Amino acid sequence: MHAKNRWSMMEAAMETDGSKDAGLGSSVQGLHLTVVKHNEDMSQAAAERVLAQLAQRPDSVLGLATGGTPVGLYRQLQERKADLSKAALFNLDEYYPLPRRHPQSFFQFMKGHVYDPLMPLSYDIPNGEAEDVERECTRYETAIRSAGGIDLQVLGVGRNGHIGFNEPGTPFTSRTRIVALKRETMEDNARFFGDIGLVPKRAITMGIGTILEARSILLLASGAAKAEALYQLLKGDVSPDVPVTALRLHPSVHVIADEQAASLLE
Repeated sequence: MHAKNRWSMMEAAMETDGSKDAGLGSSVQGLHLTVVKHNEDMSQAAAERVLAQLAQRPDSVLGLATGGTPVGLYRQLQERKADLSKAALFNLDEYYPLPRRHPQSFFQFMKGHVYDPLMPLSYDIPNGEAEDVERECTRYETAIRSAGGIDLQVLGVGRNGHIGFNEPGTPFTSRTRIVALKRETMEDNARFFGDIGLVPKRAITMGIGTILEARSILLLASGAAKAEALYQLLKGDVSPDVPVTALRLHPSVHVIADEQAASLLE
């Protein structure tokens, strides 16, 4: 399915907060794009959407992401004293094999940014120390279903278009599983480990099929390095070669991007 057959020309209108709200046509009614000036504006707008979800349903099931992009969102939620006391959290992914005590594990990231400061009712994250990794993947899928499914899934996007650790070529029907990381993804994450040789070569990740089952999705994109991926999402073909384009198949997606990430859309 080609973008040119689905997308009308974007009509951007300046809103009172200085953001550009881009209407994308009735044929893609489920995907909504907001462009803001800076990363901090993106974080604030994202926090508003998460807080609105919690206000509507305090016992929401939230899917959360790691990495540099959502850090500002989590800081905003802390500053606004978001109430997660009735909420359940599921994390997108975790390196494998990597102990939870490792400072660069996603468990430690979430513990510092979300679990400890915001104290959710419950949280779950793939176990990077699981001896039986296939069983762990099945357990994780079952846990999400048992919680009632994810109400709002927060995503970032990689330079190569990956979401979670679903690298290019991933089928859109994929479920939680162990995957090998592309060299490009390892290079992007090397800054956290200090050396690419220390980055785990595998990870456990929610599958694209798992992600698409969320009732709504919030995608954040910040910085010029994400511009090509965002362009492909909005104007490229829907293809497993660019995993983020799977979001075009979902009925309720909100994309918040800063001006650098949206620079190729003009």
